[in-house]
Amino acid sequence: MDEGLLLLRLLLGLTMAAHGSQKLFGLFGGYGPQGTGSYFASLGYRSPVVVAVLAGLAEFLGGLALAAGFLVPLAAAGIVVVMLNAIESVKFKGGFFAGNGGYEFELLILGTAVALAATGPGRYSLDRAIGWDDELSGIAWGAAALAAGIVIAFFTMTWGRGEPESTELST
Repeated sequence: MDEGLLLLRLLLGLTMAAHGSQKLFGLFGGYGPQGTGSYFASLGYRSPVVVAVLAGLAEFLGGLALAAGFLVPLAAAGIVVVMLNAIESVKFKGGFFAGNGGYEFELLILGTAVALAATGPGRYSLDRAIGWDDELSGIAWGAAALAAGIVIAFFTMTWGRGEPESTELST
């Protein structure tokens, strides 16, 4: 079982980290914060470059944390936020199947992240090495990761959307 959890964490975590690196650093054919921000602006997000950076951080750091088995419920919650935003703002209108532009892939990522929060990271994880694996796993943690993700995504999709301010990152 522990080997299966490790494989699942590595596949999901490193996939998410790669997607985050596209948004943050323009790696793997990504567009970086400015380009991703322009896309988020077209979807109606306020402060789209800031949203692009936050989404990139949730994917990149959340993915690395999942892969390492570190603070898995927190990492899962960040991934839930990004996937719910992707489903609502881009994918839902395409229906379920990914071949039609639907949300199948994003839902699978979301569900897998929540399942990992509920089951825990397994033996081969930083949480286990620190002694946190028993304290940070169980159905309550999976539900908390999902609930936190839903609440944050709700605010992102409501208050975070409207008239875009600018694609420039202000300091």
